[in-house]
Amino acid sequence: MASNFTFLQVKVTFISFAGACLEAERSIAISPATTAILSRRALELAVKWLYTSDAELNVPYQDNLSSLIHDRSFQDIIEPKLFPLIKYIIKLGNVAAHTGSPIKWAEAVLSLHNLHQFVSWIDYCYSQNYEETEFREDILPTGGEKKISQPELEKLFNDLGEKDKKLSDAVGENDKLREQLRLLREKNTQEHEFEVDDISEFETRKRYIDLDLKDAGWVFGKNCLEEYEVSGMPYGSGQGLADYVLFGDNGRPLAVVEAKRTSKDPKVGQQQAKLYADCLEKKFKQRPVIFYTNGFQSHIWDDTQYPSRPVSGFYAKDDLELLISRRTNKASLKTITIKESITNRYYQKEAIKAICESFEQGDRKAPGHGYRQRQDENSYFLGGRSRETRLDKERLVSGGSNCAGGAGP
Repeated sequence: MASNFTFLQVKVTFISFAGACLEAERSIAISPATTAILSRRALELAVKWLYTSDAELNVPYQDNLSSLIHDRSFQDIIEPKLFPLIKYIIKLGNVAAHTGSPIKWAEAVLSLHNLHQFVSWIDYCYSQNYEETEFREDILPTGGEKKISQPELEKLFNDLGEKDKKLSDAVGENDKLREQLRLLREKNTQEHEFEVDDISEFETRKRYIDLDLKDAGWVFGKNCLEEYEVSGMPYGSGQGLADYVLFGDNGRPLAVVEAKRTSKDPKVGQQQAKLYADCLEKKFKQRPVIFYTNGFQSHIWDDTQYPSRPVSGFYAKDDLELLISRRTNKASLKTITIKESITNRYYQKEAIKAICESFEQGDRKAPGHGYRQRQDENSYFLGGRSRETRLDKERLVSGGSNCAGGAGP
């Protein structure tokens, strides 16, 4: 039977993950959800093969798949355009195993396509006789698709890899070969470039965004509506179609999502999303939070509170409800009372007030997010953070109006 992964079978070097790729492809005739899980497993085996075979890679403290793909040594050697493809495979496998959300045929096909791209890159890097191969959807097996229960899917996910050898033990078994493969990769990557194959622009973007929304718990056709019609646009007929609108249990919009081409900066959709939010606010008397994305990069913009900023994914319903409720329920930082037990020195109080004023004015990057008192009362530091700061106000303010001043690290 024809396969997109036949090229792996004829190379003994890739025997540790070739079979898993073929099994993932065959499973699409039975269940897209099974394909999602098995594609993730094949990816995991391929990534682990890299760590055991290339001297450039160093096994991180944790050897789970997420840690492996985010390790700096892995990031340094991989083709950058492959990284979002890898993340898609992992995320779809997780959604299939743990959420009960249905996996579509097209989503499973994209996972196989992405897997094919990644193992093709491995072939390109570590083979003496690499030949480019095209992923062909028309040769995928078809047959009697059957329903696989969620417990069965979760068991499949958990059973895979249960008996895997510890990665750190496998690394170092053949240091000479690892060095040879490292040199071969460097030679191959210098002689010619690897071209990442993109499928249809619209379909690719939509599948990535749909998966991110599913991963955040949104249910299509229920609280996540596509191509939602809005009225009151300031041009043309006044009608518009928002790509996605996310609703709360009360029927009011929590967020609007604007999608742009993957080749464009997602900020291109910012103004369009704002116009949709204006229309939705006029209709429902509640302004939704704004997301704009190109499928790979996403931004959130609560334009009543803060400037836009990049985020790794969409917010869940509870998080959006909390974000909106805080517009009216949050305690003001303009009239705080600083606890004397925290500090009674005027210059420290002035610094705390200055930071609170910056937050009140919508500055999420106020210098430092609170002074922290150390054992030495005379030693203080201003602790800047890179993570989201929506809870920083709570750490600064205790009891609604008393400034605690002691945010933890």
